[in-house]
Amino acid sequence: MTITFIKGADISFVDEIEQEGGAFYENGKKRDVLDILKDSGVNAARLRIWNNPEFDYCNPKKTLMMAKRIKDKGLHFLLDFHYSDYWADPGKQHMPKAWVGLSFEELVAAVEEFTASFISELKEQGTLPDMVQVGNEITNGMIWDAGKVDGEYNTPKQWEKLGQLIAAGIRGVQAATSDEDSIPIMIHIDRGGDNEASRFFYDKLSSLRIDYDIIGLSYYSWWHGTLEEVSDNIHDLAQRYKKPIIVVEVAYPWTMTPPDDKPLIFHTEDWVHPGFPPTVDGQKQWLLELMKRIRELPDQLGMGLYYWEPCWIPSKPNWSVGHENNWSNLTLFDYKGNKLDSLDAFREG
Repeated sequence: MTITFIKGADISFVDEIEQEGGAFYENGKKRDVLDILKDSGVNAARLRIWNNPEFDYCNPKKTLMMAKRIKDKGLHFLLDFHYSDYWADPGKQHMPKAWVGLSFEELVAAVEEFTASFISELKEQGTLPDMVQVGNEITNGMIWDAGKVDGEYNTPKQWEKLGQLIAAGIRGVQAATSDEDSIPIMIHIDRGGDNEASRFFYDKLSSLRIDYDIIGLSYYSWWHGTLEEVSDNIHDLAQRYKKPIIVVEVAYPWTMTPPDDKPLIFHTEDWVHPGFPPTVDGQKQWLLELMKRIRELPDQLGMGLYYWEPCWIPSKPNWSVGHENNWSNLTLFDYKGNKLDSLDAFREG
């Protein structure tokens, strides 16, 4: 599926929310949340896949089910391999339990086989991804400690090992597809407004001759800098690497009032981006401004964005992720699952 500008949503929590009784509403009417998203201008959906989590979500079986829902709605589908049984991000990239104890050569083979096997299952189901991430926020490497590259692990030997692991994931995607249904590969880090760190990482990939298609960046303004800094970074990366860029994780608050007495991850006024108050309209204007800046990249290299977990409403007290939902003021639905007007930014932007 080809679209000119991705207006995406990561919906990896939707299955868990619905299974635990959560629901979504538009104008007081209960609707399939994918229909609400699509009618509001969302044209793409992202799913994470964990190898073998301890709970029955985000695993291969459930990802197959969610992939079918996405494709049935006619949405572009991005699949995000974490290569972990749990969250993978710059602070942790836990090796799947089944791979612990493998030699490095066996680990490389396991990455390729796992990737190829699951892509083949999706293909057999008729739900091939339109794009694949090999790794999630791999700024500091992936599948630790084998592919770790930060701190004392920032050595040529470790970067070479990370390169081999990334290449194995790419080969896995390619092994399950043909020239007719080849899938673009994204490599994703978290440094949306940090040009020095972004250049360091993607220069390393260039030196390792990693053959990928798309640069993916997370951009949470309270961690990753101002809108001006993310603009400067993506313009520089586009000029340097001549690859399409997707800001593949974004979010901004619609309120600072929590739904309960549990702390929210975005909880301080100091984190509010100047000019964009934490209101529904402020959230909408922030999203529109970010989309505008991505579209300004030369040669149409600004490929779009994905809102991270716009549907993660506080529908249950204890989540499979092991903590309460601390993201619920960063959604595009209110605490009861009602669509916020800010979701219409995807139609307007």
